[in-house]
Amino acid sequence: MSAAQPPGNGAPRLLVVIDPVARRTDGESVRIARDVLSAGSHAKICLPDGPEEFARALSRRGGRRPVVVGDDRALRRAVAQLHREREPAGSTLSLIPVGAAAALELARSLGVPTSAVAAARTALDGAVRRLDLLVDDSDGVVLGALRIPAPSGAPGMEAVHSGVTAVWDTCRSLVRTLVHPAPAALPAPLRTHRLRIEADGVLLNDLDRPVESVTVTSGCGDGGLAEVTIHPPDGDPVTTEAKAVTVSGSDFRYRADIQVGGPVRTRTWTVRAGAWGLMLPVADA
Repeated sequence: MSAAQPPGNGAPRLLVVIDPVARRTDGESVRIARDVLSAGSHAKICLPDGPEEFARALSRRGGRRPVVVGDDRALRRAVAQLHREREPAGSTLSLIPVGAAAALELARSLGVPTSAVAAARTALDGAVRRLDLLVDDSDGVVLGALRIPAPSGAPGMEAVHSGVTAVWDTCRSLVRTLVHPAPAALPAPLRTHRLRIEADGVLLNDLDRPVESVTVTSGCGDGGLAEVTIHPPDGDPVTTEAKAVTVSGSDFRYRADIQVGGPVRTRTWTVRAGAWGLMLPVADA
């Protein structure tokens, strides 16, 4: 059997950054992706041990095109690093999705192949798709969807009722169960919060109207607009498109892709149209 031929002069120059979580989660997929990329490109392999080394490797990529081997968090970390360098528009990323299924939802929604072989081949000969980016006023980024749910409960209450109180409550519950039949289950109360929501300066909701949740999704509208949806506790959702969305009110948390942020009192997200590039299969780009 003849030895494999090295990549030709026309092969792409890649910086392959393998996230440590991917190495621990699925070493076999990492090995397959590494072999395919090394066979078809002039690849420099980086094995960072944490976020700081991950960011340092990307910042020293030179003229190499970055390929991230990891999950949604790794992809988001890479785009955030490019944004901090103010170079996402001039850079194109590839992703080899490796991780738990729940941590790859963003990758699937973006159209990245789920198998290591197909994703690696896409990194070599796919097509660039320009994607919108949501950027907040603290320099955070959202690649896909932003969601502001109602709070799940007052933080710290579990600690107040721990220890002896918990034991006493358990005893009382046991006595009630023995003496009285269990009542029918009551529906869980609907959680809401009060937020002021503005889209491109137009007031959509004020503090006197409770909302169940708010979602902002980039790349849904034309001309670099995000889709803003307000979910009231009753009635139909209210949907509009905007370039900038400002949410304010009492302390609230938000979920940006897979990352939870906050609590904050106010935050503005602005769409950057076509701000970053992702390698996708030719038919999907």
